[in-house]
Amino acid sequence: MRRSREVSAQDRGFEPATGDGPAVPRTVAGRAGEVRTAYEGMLQIRRLTRAGEADPESAPAPWELHRPLRAVALALEAAGIPASALGPSGERTATGYRVSEGEAPGTVRVEWTGPPGGGAAHDEAEALASCVTVLRRLGWTALLYRGPRRRRFLEVEPPPPAGS
Repeated sequence: MRRSREVSAQDRGFEPATGDGPAVPRTVAGRAGEVRTAYEGMLQIRRLTRAGEADPESAPAPWELHRPLRAVALALEAAGIPASALGPSGERTATGYRVSEGEAPGTVRVEWTGPPGGGAAHDEAEALASCVTVLRRLGWTALLYRGPRRRRFLEVEPPPPAGS
């Protein structure tokens, strides 16, 4: 009997919500525990890799710099900011953040998006300001821009090297 090569979501491990997947149930205790565990793990890695610094949790660890999309998505989800979501046909079904690769290598773009007519454009200034607060507290540089149709978005990048 051949075993299936498909890997279930459970077998892949925890993945933070990016806003480009199915809705993440916010009321499921298991998901909240996974997010909390992943976030605490990230902070522990920061403490271990930045030991001896005044505030080792205040800047991204090397693994975050190699996987910034995952690190930014984890930070936003752990802060309780809702992620957008896609339905089975690819349509937006929920309003929230959407993280994607930025234009420059090692950067991340954060948008506030939702279903057509759902009011995401109206809420984006306040929502993105909340994202900026979370990301800057964790040492990321988050810059606000206006894109096509005057929609705001964040460009998130690593902090400048120490001494710059």
